[in-house]
Amino acid sequence: MALRGTLIWTCTLAVWFSSASQDDSETCSLDAANLTAVVEEALQCGEALPWSGQQTAALLLSLSSLTHRLQQHQLKECQGAEPRNCPEPEVPENGGLACVTADNQRLCKPMCNHGYDFAFLRMSRLYDKCSEQTNYKWDTQYVGGNKLAVCNRQSLQIAGAKSAYFPKDQDCRTTKSVRQLQNNTLETFISEVKNKGMAGAAQHACLVCG
Repeated sequence: MALRGTLIWTCTLAVWFSSASQDDSETCSLDAANLTAVVEEALQCGEALPWSGQQTAALLLSLSSLTHRLQQHQLKECQGAEPRNCPEPEVPENGGLACVTADNQRLCKPMCNHGYDFAFLRMSRLYDKCSEQTNYKWDTQYVGGNKLAVCNRQSLQIAGAKSAYFPKDQDCRTTKSVRQLQNNTLETFISEVKNKGMAGAAQHACLVCG
């Protein structure tokens, strides 16, 4: 497929996807691998894309809507975990949350991308909890709500444990896009929880990105 035709198809697809119904009963047969390949082809063109400013603006608008929809879609991976009475925690921008259920508790570990650090010291606070013992509220450092952490731009990362930061050139989305990297991150978290006395099996492990 010629590049121009391919990119026009990408734009059309983005518009369709962003306006599609959110009803879970409807099915979608889009192939993510094909769409990814098209985007990568466009990236290889650098600044030599054969478009007018108006066409470029139209595509940017469509892709912005698609990006928002994709972000909401990836957040669903952590929804519906036990205990179900726990509200969904906010995912920090410039980072993510690794979560797992163990011993009837939902445990979520905030993580920051390279170049960002936590607003509060978390060196001894690896994760936050929600359970019957916390009245199904998050025992967050922030008063009220479901915000567990904020990742602010910082040249030094000193507020949290070493494992609470994604490596350089491997931010949360890069980690989540590669199954082995995601598994490694979750396995590290599960191991840390076990070291703190977790007795039951780990369930509903997931990683979501801000």
